Amino acid sequence: MSALNEPADLAGLPMTKSLTPPSLRKALRWSVWSLFNALALYLVVALYAQQQLAFALLGLVVTGIASYVFISRRTYAHRYIYPSLAGMLVFVIFPLLYTVGIGFTNYSASNLLSFEQVQRYHLNQTYLAGERYAFALHRDAAGELRLRVDRGERGVFVSPPLLGDPAVRSPLPLQPAEAEALGEALPLREVIQRRAELEQWALRDAEGELLRLYGLREVAAVKPLFRLLEGGDLLNTRSSERLTADHDSGFYVDSHGNRVAPGFTVYAGWSNFARVLGDPSIRGPFLEIFVWTVVFAAGTVLFTLMLGLLLASLLQWDLVRGKPFYRVMLILPYAVPAFISILVFRGLFNQNFGEINLLLDSLFGVRPDWFSDPTLARGMILLVNTWLGYPYMLLLSMGLLQAIPRDLYEASAMDGATPLDNLLKITLPLLIKPLAPLLIASFAFNFNNFVLITLLTRGGPDIIGATTPAGTTDLLVSYTYRIAFQDSGQNFALAAAIATLIFLVVGGMSWLNLKLSKVKV
Repeated sequence: MSALNEPADLAGLPMTKSLTPPSLRKALRWSVWSLFNALALYLVVALYAQQQLAFALLGLVVTGIASYVFISRRTYAHRYIYPSLAGMLVFVIFPLLYTVGIGFTNYSASNLLSFEQVQRYHLNQTYLAGERYAFALHRDAAGELRLRVDRGERGVFVSPPLLGDPAVRSPLPLQPAEAEALGEALPLREVIQRRAELEQWALRDAEGELLRLYGLREVAAVKPLFRLLEGGDLLNTRSSERLTADHDSGFYVDSHGNRVAPGFTVYAGWSNFARVLGDPSIRGPFLEIFVWTVVFAAGTVLFTLMLGLLLASLLQWDLVRGKPFYRVMLILPYAVPAFISILVFRGLFNQNFGEINLLLDSLFGVRPDWFSDPTLARGMILLVNTWLGYPYMLLLSMGLLQAIPRDLYEASAMDGATPLDNLLKITLPLLIKPLAPLLIASFAFNFNNFVLITLLTRGGPDIIGATTPAGTTDLLVSYTYRIAFQDSGQNFALAAAIATLIFLVVGGMSWLNLKLSKVKV
């Protein structure tokens, strides 16, 4: 009888109260929030300590927005969208803004460091200026490495543990050996293995004399090569020559205007963009590569669409038998990894030993220079990319063709329409609207088809007269890569400027195509 008197839910079962009190749930939620923010702030502080200001600011922004979204009741619905928004912020927007920012600097292989790091590097330079003393490398009771220096009549000294970054730490003070208990000296092979690290350390005795590694068995008294002056300039203590910090070029320069490496990163304004558009030796190859990139992307979309639509139409023909087999065989190139197909084609088009040239030579007596002639190289690339891309268009066309009502073709047949009339007045008008966004996506993908160019032609043949590494088959993306990582100077800033222009061009062309095709976004 007591069960009948209990309140019941719609299913006829007694209602149960939540096992977790609201106060406990609230405390648990705030504990998780506090732990997340503590870890995030620790990461931000660690990045800031490493002088990674941009990444520290990114972490602070992501953490701040996350805290507001998951705590505020007004943004309750947004907490389900925020993970994807945070991913877009971290992996899309931030790299884009970071790349644009690099384009306004002189960042390159010669200008990697900050001004403070370059200044510290020069101040750590020394020259031999005194006696040499024998040393040994020991490991103390705590397992830390220390140097033991025998200075003859002046006594035996040991260094503090060799910890941290030698380029950042000040010289280590030597201490009398009697105050330290060290184990046996490590063998010479240990010194050889750590020579590059040991050469970075500087030692200072009680009298202020500096010691550095000299060979594998000795340390030598050295003196600082540079002394810091007012305004950030440096004075060479050996030659008394003054080095002036040139914040326009990002180098210290001597009295003759010669640059002293390494350089530091400075703001360069619009110089990289002006160089791309104004320097004839860069503008010419850039415009040639840009035109070829547009032709390549548009031609690939056109040829793959034509071939895919043609094959899809044939597979819709009622007289064709064994359609499942043909579908599998025609889609098979799509299942093979692209890099394998590209390398196979590279071998087939080999000028001396490729099967294609051997066949052409036996039939027509010609051996085309596929990789040396710019026109043939570009034709080869379009041919290979059409082979790689037509299965995608085939799949799209097969699905869309099946959605077209058969009544339209029957009505057109009664009116005496030809197959060409059916294609131009029924098939294409009904296909182009749903295909438009996919064609634009295909155009954007091929605009940046780095893998094909890198594996097939590597950008060659080269453009004669270009001051940057540029080839006649390079796309803008491969051209940018070669400037950034294959140029002798590895000009990351110039590559970032070109990447920014690529983004603007692709974004503008995609927006224009969407507007012209009247696709709603």
